[in-house]
Amino acid sequence: MRRLMVLAACILLVAMLAGCAPTSGAAVDAGAEPAGFWLGLWHGFTMLFTFVISLFNEKIGVYAVHNNGGWYDFGFLLGVMTFWGGGGSGAAGSRRR
Repeated sequence: MRRLMVLAACILLVAMLAGCAPTSGAAVDAGAEPAGFWLGLWHGFTMLFTFVISLFNEKIGVYAVHNNGGWYDFGFLLGVMTFWGGGGSGAAGSRRR
C-alpha cells in the first residue's frame, strides 16, 4: 500500500511540473507578455523534468522562446545552478594537503 501511495505521489508531481513547462510558440501568437526573470527562474528549476517531457512531446520546450532577453536568461541560469547544484559546493568539499 505504501509503494502505491509513493507511486501516486510521484505521478502527481510529474503531472504538476509538466503543466509549468515552457511552450514553443503559443504565447507569441496570443500576444501575451514575454517571460521575465521569475518565469526564467521557474523554468530553470524544472529544466530536467521539461527536458525529459520534451523528448516525447514536440510542443514542450525547455526554454521559453518568447522572453524578455537578459533577465529571463539570468533567471533561467540562476534556477538551473541553484536547484541542480551549481553553487560551487563541490569545490569546497575537500582540500589537499
